Amino acid sequence: MTSLTVPAPVAAASPAQAITPPVFGARIIIGLVGVLLAVLVSGLNEMVTKVALADIRGALGIGYDEGTWLVACYAATSVAAMAFAPWCSVTFSLRRFTLCAISLFTLLGVLCPFAPNYESLLLMRTLQGLAGGALPPMLMTVALRFLPPNFKLYGLAGYALTATFGPGLGTPLAGMWGEYVGWQWTFWQIVVPCLIAMAMVAYGIPQDPLRLERLKSFNWKGLLLGFPAICMLVIGLLQGNRLDWFESSLICGLLGAGTLLLVAFMINEWSQPIPFFKLQMLGIRNLSFALLTLAGVLVVLQAVVLIPSSYLAQVQGYRPVQTAPIMLIAALPQLLALPLVAALCNLRWVDCRWVLGIGLSMLALSCLGGSLLTAEWNRENFYALQWLQIFGQPMAVLPLLMLSTGSITPMDGPFASAWFNTVKGLAAVVATGVLEALTTARVHFHSTMLIDNLGNSPLAERSDPGLAHRLHEQAVVLTSSDLYVCMAGVAVALILLIFWLPTRIFPPRAPT
Repeated sequence: MTSLTVPAPVAAASPAQAITPPVFGARIIIGLVGVLLAVLVSGLNEMVTKVALADIRGALGIGYDEGTWLVACYAATSVAAMAFAPWCSVTFSLRRFTLCAISLFTLLGVLCPFAPNYESLLLMRTLQGLAGGALPPMLMTVALRFLPPNFKLYGLAGYALTATFGPGLGTPLAGMWGEYVGWQWTFWQIVVPCLIAMAMVAYGIPQDPLRLERLKSFNWKGLLLGFPAICMLVIGLLQGNRLDWFESSLICGLLGAGTLLLVAFMINEWSQPIPFFKLQMLGIRNLSFALLTLAGVLVVLQAVVLIPSSYLAQVQGYRPVQTAPIMLIAALPQLLALPLVAALCNLRWVDCRWVLGIGLSMLALSCLGGSLLTAEWNRENFYALQWLQIFGQPMAVLPLLMLSTGSITPMDGPFASAWFNTVKGLAAVVATGVLEALTTARVHFHSTMLIDNLGNSPLAERSDPGLAHRLHEQAVVLTSSDLYVCMAGVAVALILLIFWLPTRIFPPRAPT
């Protein structure tokens, strides 16, 4: 396996420009933790404001449709930024670019509650998504570039926290701010952690020289094609269910134009000397497998957060603060579970493909258990399912990072970061769109079947005033069960891919 121990430029530098690798120590660790903190806060900002959207809309007098655009525009620029941030970090230096992104992200978070009207709030959220989306690629870059080989998996475990630890904190924090403090703190919660992160990054991340000469060969055509393509696709996916998908000319236009622009973007990237995406890397078997499997895993992880939250809210009447213990029981142990899984994968005799298979099996078993839910289930019934995910989630994510990064050269590090983070962002959006579409379709199906059965039953009491509510509750229960079965099927399909696609990767080691 190629050891990722060298800084990852995307163009060869002259000997005079060569950068001496910094000595690994406490300073580098502080810088890495600072970037990790900023990335976690960025993800939490999106999750918390999404969960607390009803409170935000009520406080600012915003309608439901307008609220959905706040979510969609933030996500669109966030995912698009992930694709182009690695190029910017090489050109303007990793340290400068990261500090600028955190600064802009924090400033906009402070200003959002003071927005004088809906249009200005939409603009600020769109720009904040751009700044927040630029941060996750920086975390992977720092982990691969500055950590010595024996510690790389622990750095990647920190990156994996953004997929396992962060999403589970969204509901608890939204519930806490909404119930006990004030809706403004759904925006202001980022301020103190971001200031701490900036200080840690400024102290710990080495300062690279500016490489402004790269602007002369800037891939303008790729930016003008790729950025709107990603934004159109993300907005189309997130607004599709509300506007009835292809019955809406807007959704057809967004998805159609976005797809055409994306194809043109990929054709352009194939022939560019310094592209944003290096398409030739998809020929690396392990990287292609990791990207495909990551998308599937993130769909499952999104589902195991959304399904219980939606069920408890609609059937049992839970508010976010009451759902919080379920999320925390799987999220908080990740701080211990991920380092343990990293230590396991760092053993040379352990095949990370087996670790991945066991993790996916635990997720599948958790989903199959969830498919047995009934209208009598409450918060306590979900605890056993969450216990399975404590190790299931990190064992399903960390081996994918190991497989993808262990198969590339240091020169391709920024390209791998762009691929991995963009797929990660798009997968979260696809998961939301798919789950919403499946939920709507299955609720309609079960509602129709229940009403038909009721009409055919001579003993049914149709004058019962609570009948419609109970029918809706039962439709939600059956739909939640169907979604769990579907997610279990996705996990099983990903397990089967392990026997076909990936080759074995050994943990990185320092040269003897």
